[in-house]
Parts: sequence; structure tokens; C-alpha cells
Amino acid sequence: MKPKTFKETIKLDDNRIITIETGKLAKQADGSVVVTMGNCMLLATAVSSRHASQVDFLPLTVDYREKFAAAGRFPGGFFKREARPSNDEILTMRLVDRVLRPLFPKDYHAETQIMIQLMSNDENVMPDSLAGLAASTAIHLSDLPFEYPISEVRVGRIGGKMVINPSKNQLENSDIDMIIGASMESVAMVEGEFNEISEKEMVEAIEFGHNAIKKQIEAQISLGKKAGKKDIRSYEEENSDLNLETEVIKLGYKKAYEIAKKGLDRSDRNNAFNDLREEIMDNFSEEIIEEKGDLISKYTGTAFKKAIRDLVIKDGIRLDGRKNTEIRPIWCETNYLPSTHGSSIFSRGETQALATVTLGTSREANIIDSPTNQGEETFYLHYNFPPFSTGEARPLRGTSRREIGHGNLAQRALKKVMPEDCPYTVRIVSEVLESNGSSSMATVCAGTLALMDAGIQIKNPVSGIAMGLISDGNNFAILSDILGDEDHLGDMDFKVTGTEEGITACQMDIKIKGLSYEILTTALNQAKEGRIKILNELIDTIKEPNASVKPHAPKMIKLTIPNEFIGAVIGPGGKVIQEMQKETDTTIVIEENGDQGVIEILGVNQEKIDSAIERINNIIFEPEVGKVYEVKVIKILDFGAVVEFVPGKEVLLHISEIAWERTNNVEDVLKIGDKIEVKYFGIDPKTRKQKVSRKALLERPERKK
Repeated sequence: MKPKTFKETIKLDDNRIITIETGKLAKQADGSVVVTMGNCMLLATAVSSRHASQVDFLPLTVDYREKFAAAGRFPGGFFKREARPSNDEILTMRLVDRVLRPLFPKDYHAETQIMIQLMSNDENVMPDSLAGLAASTAIHLSDLPFEYPISEVRVGRIGGKMVINPSKNQLENSDIDMIIGASMESVAMVEGEFNEISEKEMVEAIEFGHNAIKKQIEAQISLGKKAGKKDIRSYEEENSDLNLETEVIKLGYKKAYEIAKKGLDRSDRNNAFNDLREEIMDNFSEEIIEEKGDLISKYTGTAFKKAIRDLVIKDGIRLDGRKNTEIRPIWCETNYLPSTHGSSIFSRGETQALATVTLGTSREANIIDSPTNQGEETFYLHYNFPPFSTGEARPLRGTSRREIGHGNLAQRALKKVMPEDCPYTVRIVSEVLESNGSSSMATVCAGTLALMDAGIQIKNPVSGIAMGLISDGNNFAILSDILGDEDHLGDMDFKVTGTEEGITACQMDIKIKGLSYEILTTALNQAKEGRIKILNELIDTIKEPNASVKPHAPKMIKLTIPNEFIGAVIGPGGKVIQEMQKETDTTIVIEENGDQGVIEILGVNQEKIDSAIERINNIIFEPEVGKVYEVKVIKILDFGAVVEFVPGKEVLLHISEIAWERTNNVEDVLKIGDKIEVKYFGIDPKTRKQKVSRKALLERPERKK
């Protein structure tokens, strides 16, 4: 018997609709939905354990996977099956997780898993635009405790017109690429890249996306009513003790306020707070500590958080003594590492990033092969966050999702200023050596300096800043260049990067409801002031990109040749190109591009690069009919001389074409090594061989009567 299904449609424009349907697939999940747009279909499921886990937080997993079968393709690799998630899949997981996680109750600790799978692909639909809608609908249809439905959309701007969920082809002509996550009432998450747009334009794009999200939330609510939305389940609430909470806050609040007011550095501040924690514990008996020690620790953290937030709101004083708009001290240095192609150090307060630039050929491009995206990146950035950067010792478990997310943000920020005619594949690596607030923005600044040090002619230098917000409902304070503690204790983490001309990338997470567009605009304008100050520090360190790459860095030359010569340059079994690379100490890459071959020559020594160019030019040399060439005599024969246009391109100068007078002996006129001029006549129809003549360039003697 066919199951009963329920469906809602969302109209994007006259030609595009989104369908959300439930009741057909994955009915044993707590909630499931199929989201369809064109031929793109996502299956989202939500499942949560009936029992609380032993941890004191929500063990939420958001998983997004793209099936190769969805695009009618086979996975790469030996085993021919999907394995670890790609970077694009991880970035989509983060986009969804960041909006969903704050909406579960703080005391809900059951193992929860949201799975989103691409089941059918459409080249004209970008599935990450639909992932948030799918996840929220699956949760809304379930009995999981969740505050309210949300959704996410992508906003582009093509030819000055805003578009919701543009296609990949449309995005290529868009100056905005932004994902927005929001509830009916307020924006919760923004992430995107821009072609140096203004703060006003960014706010307009957010508002445009939010209006579209409201329609998607209405469709979720309507579908829930049709399908008979389940009642919210009861769950084991965490232990609490209001009397104990009041007592701990009374013991710790004022003293925490005084510690925070001193403006201590991170180490001294942490020591002072740790001493206060022990002092609070000393007020309780061993029996109470054994029974309620976890609650005492939790309420101590609550007291500290309240004291620090009140200090900012009431007195305008931050943990390190700065004013709200003040940037921490900055120092920068370029050309720090002698053997890299470009390097820099950027230090801001207790955050430090060391960036390196490596230049290579198209062979070093980052290959992308996923069901929805195939191609390569010739500019990419990798971000590393080792444990010593925060004074910790913990095991290394490979690249974390956080490292992938932060690296992607910095890459998007700098990608917008890369020169369009850059011949190199460029890799930036950021090593975070110290961290106390926004190492991703330090990576952007260090990356800018390293690119300029490497001689990459970027359009404009880029700086970045992390902004924070603390609000008590009536009053608010916007903080520039936030510390790690301010990020943890605040209501907003807003990272924005840009040039003097405008914004290139942003990432924003909002933890409070109902953030007004007025506050958002104020934060953006304050961020602009901060990043311009930081930008001036970068320019003071290196005013413009170095005129050329470093002497030890590879130089890149690009040539184009007709396709028919590619085989000759490569040679049988690659013999010619391999010998050329070995003898000239260069790397040579050849690729077809339409009816032309594109040759990249990479080498350190310019003379050797010139030698490789000369050899290639010799291989593709073809004389033109009617032109005069200087040739070299390389062999003497009885019936003429073999002359050479360029090495490897020879032709016979027949004895009858040496001079107007009769030549009895070639050696009477020419010798090996002589350089003479000849005229090229093309293929002689009589001999069907190439013909050149010396005598055609000589004055013809008068005939005797």
C-alpha cells in the first residue's frame, strides 16, 4: 500500500519552486523530509536518543553527504565508494550546525543526529542552499525539543538585481555570494564573499534573503499542520538548584567584577579567576562538593559571565582594559623565512599567525572532484591551529572542521583581490602560533602580507577584524577586535574582511533573538573603522607588492602554440620534453585549450628559462613564403649546402641557387659555419621539396650580347 504523503511548495520566482514533502521516505526516523528544486533532491532526517548522555552539553551531529550516484558518476579511488567528507560537504555541515545548535534547550543532552543527503543532483541548483531548509523541516516534523523553525538561502546579485538561490553559472557573474540563516524574527547566521561591496549593500542583501526565508518557514509550519506534527517529547532535564545558584553568584559576582575591572593580561586574569574558583569551593563542605560540585562549578561560570558582561555594559570596560572600539597592539614583519617564496608574521595582541606563500604550475592546482563540483583551484589557503597556540597539549587528530571553516573564510577574503592574469598556482599556509581571539582574521592579514612579499600583484591589500556584541535587552555594546573570552561570553561573533574599497568576505553568528538591522549596521560601520586601522598597519609594513618574485622563487612564462605542434614538443614517449626539462632545469607543463596548446615554463634561472623558450620556438618554427632568413651552413654536399634556420629545422640550398654565376664547387663560395641570407619560396612544385635561394637576394648580372 502506497504511503500517504504531505506536500508544500515555495515559489521563488515565475520559473522556480521548492517542494517539501514528507510521509514517503525514512519513516522510522523521528522526522524526515524530501526537499526538491528542479531535479535536485535532498533527504533530511532527524533522530535523537530517548535518554540523556553523560556529557553536560548537547552531543549534536549535523552530517551532509553528496552521493556520486546522484550525479550519475562513480566515486574516485580504488574502492569506488564514498569515504571521508569533502571540504565542501564539511563547510555545508558547519553552515547548518551553526544555526540549529543554539535552538535546542540548554538542558537537552540526548545524542542527536541530523543527516542530509543529496539523492539527485541538478547542475542548475546548488544543494547547499537547501540544506538548512531540509534540516529544519525534518526537526520541525519530529518531536524533538526545538525552539522554532529556521531556514537558509543563498543570495546573489547579478547585474544589480538580487537573486535567491542562484545557479552556479549565475554566481560566476554575481558580485555577492552569501548564505543567510534566520528564523521568522531574526537573522542568526551570515557567511559569504563579495566584490568589495559597501556595508549598506550587505545589509540590503541580508534583508532580501531574510524575506525569502520567512516564506520557507511558513511552508514548514503549514506542512507540520498537514502531517500532524507530533507533541514535543519529555526529556530528562539536567539537575539544578536555584538556592545554590543564588549563593554561588553572591559569593563570586562582586569579586569577579573587580578582577575583570583590573585589565589584566590573559595569564594573570586566568590565574586570578582560578584562585577565585578555589575560594568559592572552600565555602562548601566536602559532602556538598561531592554531591553538587559540578553545579557549583557551573554556577561559578555563570557568576563570572554575568560580572564580565555587566562590566562592559555598565562601565564600558573590557577584560583587557581596552575601549570598545580599540584595537590591540599590532606588529608585522615580511620576508621572515629565507627559503619560502613569500612569508610574513602578523601579531595582534595575543594572536599571531605566520603565513607562507608557495608558487607553482597548474600541475599543483587543487583538484576538486565531487558529485556537484568538478574543477581545480589555482589559489587556495590552508589554516593550521596547533594545540600549543593556546598553551594546550592534546593529540592531533587530523584537520578539524574548524580549521577547514576558518581556512575557507580567509581564502574567500583574499581570492577576490588575486590578479586575473596571475600565471602561478598559489598556495598560502597559515600557521597559528598564538591564539586569543580571531586567528582567522590574523590569517587574512598575514596572507595579504605574504602575497605582497611574494611579488603577487594583488589588486588591493585586505585586512580583517572580529566584532562582538554584548546586550542586556535594553542596552548594548559593540566590541572591536574581540578576545577569545569575549567571543565565548558575548552575543555575536562577527568577522568581516575587506579592502579600502569595500567588503570581500564575512562570517557572522548571532546568539540572541531579534537583532535589529540598526545594530547590525552600527556593527558593520564600526568594523569598517577597525579594519581600516589594521589595513594601515599592513601598508606601513609593506606599501605595495614587490615588483617581482624573489630570486630563488620560480619564474613563470606562458606560451601558446598551435595544437599540431604539441606532439613534437612532447616527443615520442615524452623524450623531447623530459630532456628539455633536465637540460634547462625547468618544469614544463602542456595542456590543450581549444585549438591551442598552453605551455607553462617554471624555473628559477632566467637564462635557462630563455633557453627552454628558444628550444620550443625552434620546434614550432615554420618559415613563411617570401620572407628572408639568416641561416647557418651546417653541411657541404656536391650538389649544394645544407643550411639551418634554427636548430633542428634544415633545408637544402641547391648549388644552382647559390649565385647567378655557375658554381662548379660549393666550397669555393660557402664554408661550414658561414651565416648567409636566403629567401624562402615554400614547396617547389617540380621537386616537391622546400626551396630557398641565395641568388634571389643578389643583383642579377647583365647578360652578354
